[in-house]
Amino acid sequence: MEPTAPPYEDSPTANPKHSTNPVDEEIPTWDASLVDSHGNSFYTSGHSENRGDRQTDEASREDNDTYFADNKISIPEYGDSYSFSFRKLWAFTGPGFLMSIAYLDPGNIESDLQSGFHAGYSLLWVLLLATLLGLLLQRLSARLGVVTGMHLAEVCYRKYPTVPRILLWIMVEIAIIGSDMQEVIGTAIAFNLLSNGKIPLYGGVLITITDTFVFLFLDKYGLRKLEAFFGFLITTMAITFGLEFFTVTPDVKSIARGLFVPGCSNCDQQATLQAVGIIGAIIMPHNLYLHSALVKSREVDTRRKDKVREANRYFFIEATVALMVSFVINLFVVCVFAEGLNNQTSLDINKKCVNQSIKVDYEHVFPPNNETIGNMDIYKGGVFLGCQYGAAALYIWAVGILASGQSSTMTGTYAGQFAMEGFLNIKWARWKRVLFTRSIAIMPTLSIAVFKGVYQLTGMNDLLNVLMSMQLPFALIPVLTFTSSKALMHDFKNGIFATVVCCILAVVIIGINMFFVITYVQDLPVVVLPFIGIVMLLYLLFVFYLGLVCVYNLGGTFLERIPMASSLLVKTNYELNGSELDVSNSQELSTPTDHN
Repeated sequence: MEPTAPPYEDSPTANPKHSTNPVDEEIPTWDASLVDSHGNSFYTSGHSENRGDRQTDEASREDNDTYFADNKISIPEYGDSYSFSFRKLWAFTGPGFLMSIAYLDPGNIESDLQSGFHAGYSLLWVLLLATLLGLLLQRLSARLGVVTGMHLAEVCYRKYPTVPRILLWIMVEIAIIGSDMQEVIGTAIAFNLLSNGKIPLYGGVLITITDTFVFLFLDKYGLRKLEAFFGFLITTMAITFGLEFFTVTPDVKSIARGLFVPGCSNCDQQATLQAVGIIGAIIMPHNLYLHSALVKSREVDTRRKDKVREANRYFFIEATVALMVSFVINLFVVCVFAEGLNNQTSLDINKKCVNQSIKVDYEHVFPPNNETIGNMDIYKGGVFLGCQYGAAALYIWAVGILASGQSSTMTGTYAGQFAMEGFLNIKWARWKRVLFTRSIAIMPTLSIAVFKGVYQLTGMNDLLNVLMSMQLPFALIPVLTFTSSKALMHDFKNGIFATVVCCILAVVIIGINMFFVITYVQDLPVVVLPFIGIVMLLYLLFVFYLGLVCVYNLGGTFLERIPMASSLLVKTNYELNGSELDVSNSQELSTPTDHN
């Protein structure tokens, strides 16, 4: 077994010979942020054999920090590391709220809308459960960034072989482009509603090209100002969707029953699809990569265990508050459509549209017939609110969707930049990264907006949510693998609870993906089925490989006795744990585990 890093120091006074100057240090201390491709940490003492490597690695990581290197937020030294301080919490506040915006993108809003429309309040418990699971995963992601000093894509670059690493990057890019397409769709529909249909859908799609420059403009004014702008967008969503909620005044008992009584006795197949779709919509794969990078924006002394523990605690508190805010906003949307659309026919809503004299083309949305409304989307939802509660409700809804779309494009841009720099070690100017993602996202969206219409455009959200769900294992499994690694996390490796929950979640998500594929494949032409089958086989093989590495890293040494599994694990185990696979003598690291 190769040598592993010694444990943290609790404080500078723990070692009387400790010095803030690495050259002067005589006794090695472990810096968790400096771990080489073999899982060995670099010592902060002046050992000649490690000094050059350390300087090279620090320079490499500094080059990758294109945004945060010169723009980090300092943490005030107030009290000790174990007491709570609102001043410190404020200093750590920002990354969690930026991360939470992915829980409020137009795809999530439409998923909420459809959940309320098809199942009423019955699926609120699924929304709550998905949010709590998302919080667990975001906690692991943030811990990885704090403890190692590297975000998830950077760790993947150092720890996975080339082919899996490139495949992971492709999967993350697919998720980012899919999320960006949802932002384009939401923004285009918002502009169409706000202009009473005067701005056509393709015009709204083209306008989204310019909104990226707003992000680049704000980006130049510093991280805190950008975080404040994100806070403004979240506040806008809370106010607009909250106004809709209190206008509808849903039944409080029904809300409580939906939240705390699992089940959906009267749900049809469509409602079941919405139940499993909520998980794919809420937990975004690229968001795990994003959060692990955003926490690097705070100055944390990773050489001190107490400071790392403090950062983990405050980031978790902030993420909890941020995700509870996003949950409440999602709850507002579900309840609005669970209450307002209950047992209404198209004719019922059409009559209300006539009485309200709204200016949108409601005749095509809700024709005057006694048929039950078959489906609901962002556009129909806005028209319904205008017909039911007045034009003001329509415009308030559109403003909320616009804020949702604008915020998600910025987080997608960040995630894309971190993924490209981490997986490929490539640095692009931010405007090039924005142009790359947005160009790919706009092409199919613009084509549908020009040649089809709003119904086909909004219908894409369902497919995109499925796409997000299918990419989730490619973020969840690496996060679980690395945060369970003693060589990387040491005292902060996963406890039993987090490990078990994440493993169960991974299996459930893969099962959900298979359910989605089987459901959607039934409506596809027979000629494409062989192609779909090949793609799914490759998908499952890659997930199997990642799962194999994860299981072994969790202690599944029985895989050493399986020849095929053993050959797959030799290279990856060397990268993860700092040693070649030793079938005859598998040793355990002795570093104590922190289960908090």
